[in-house]
Amino acid sequence: MVDQIAITRTTTVAAGVFAPGHLGELTRLVPFEMIDDVLASTGRTQQRLRLLPARVVMYLLLAAGLFADLGYRQVWGKLLSGLHGLPIVTPTGSALRQARQRLGAAPMRALFDLLRGPAITTATQVRWQGMLLAVIDGTTMVVADSPATLRRYTKHGCANGTSSGYPQLRLSVLLTCGTRSVIDAVFGPISDGEIAQAHTLSRSLHTGMLLLADRNYAAADLLATITATGADLLIRCKNGRKLAITGQLDDGSWLTRIAGLPIRVIEARISITTTTGTRTGDYRLLTTLLDPHRYPAGELIRLYHERWEIETAYLELKSSILGGRVLRSRTIDGIDQEMYALLTAYQVLRTAMTDATDSRPGTDPDRASFTTALNTARDQIIHAAGVITGTVIDLVGVIGAHVLANLLPERRIRTKTRMIKRSNSKYQARGPNIDRRSYQATTSIDIISPDP
Repeated sequence: MVDQIAITRTTTVAAGVFAPGHLGELTRLVPFEMIDDVLASTGRTQQRLRLLPARVVMYLLLAAGLFADLGYRQVWGKLLSGLHGLPIVTPTGSALRQARQRLGAAPMRALFDLLRGPAITTATQVRWQGMLLAVIDGTTMVVADSPATLRRYTKHGCANGTSSGYPQLRLSVLLTCGTRSVIDAVFGPISDGEIAQAHTLSRSLHTGMLLLADRNYAAADLLATITATGADLLIRCKNGRKLAITGQLDDGSWLTRIAGLPIRVIEARISITTTTGTRTGDYRLLTTLLDPHRYPAGELIRLYHERWEIETAYLELKSSILGGRVLRSRTIDGIDQEMYALLTAYQVLRTAMTDATDSRPGTDPDRASFTTALNTARDQIIHAAGVITGTVIDLVGVIGAHVLANLLPERRIRTKTRMIKRSNSKYQARGPNIDRRSYQATTSIDIISPDP
């Protein structure tokens, strides 16, 4: 005889045709009232109650941002998985498409603008010397190859006269180091340069922020734009760039002027030693932090490593969520809608992760596993769990509990040779002589002083 046990579960969701409109436990971060206010402010609230109300379509788009490998009808099925017994009609693919077109991109953009910004945290890793650490960088993403998308998004030209297989868009993000929450983002055709997009993102910079960026952002006009916001900067500069020395400082750094601005230059030789030997390279950084006693050159060199936080964020967006896939939408307005939904879903997930690590004082937000949070959030959507909370709100929740139970180990200093890990040809990516291992490393930093 086999022992049996019955498990019963009570699920509380919105009533009627609004029931499929949820994001599982993440609904607490994007509640019904917030969605309704966004729809009202953008004039997208339905005039008559349909089987697909605008609020439900908003949650469908957000859920699609977390289930990037599924079509919209399959995502709809995920939203209904935990709603057994409710008389909900499954719409056709055509009905879902028309509902998304009626909604447009404006509500999702307004929702992103409402939720973007640095996550609230007590973690010390997001600040240095009282300044909020932020980083800016750009990347490219591929969109569907259709006549409609080609009117805005072009294919990248190749040296041999051909072009890439898919049209591309350029995305630039202003990110918070530590929590990797999105402060601001802008995207457009590949013809939009990173510098032009950085000028746009400067709207979200302010006093009390320290901006990190790579050497592509060391243009004189951009430095002037950044400093005009009141934010400070720490940007890498090309070693061969000619800069006049206007003064020398005690710690080996020196002063110059760029676009009329006083800029401190820090040059350093960094050596990385592993079991395979020692590699050495020279770095040159530009900063508006002029006081060498309050902001030592060695500390700024080490701090610049935080710039790589944005590379990890792009990995999470393009690989962990999208899995390297092309965006679904085949229209320009649809791409805008999908991109804002993707960025919003990422931001909400990051907020849940920060809430979890913040509940355990001293926990570095870097130790939160993005894949753990993503997969748990997907499970909560499938079960329609935690959609409507009780009177006592648990900021950690199921997602946070899984994150805390699966914290990543503290980061060690490691190095890995730069290499192509995903080649256009699978045959080029293979080879017995490619060393794919990473090595524990020790680093040494020597400040290089200019000749008198």
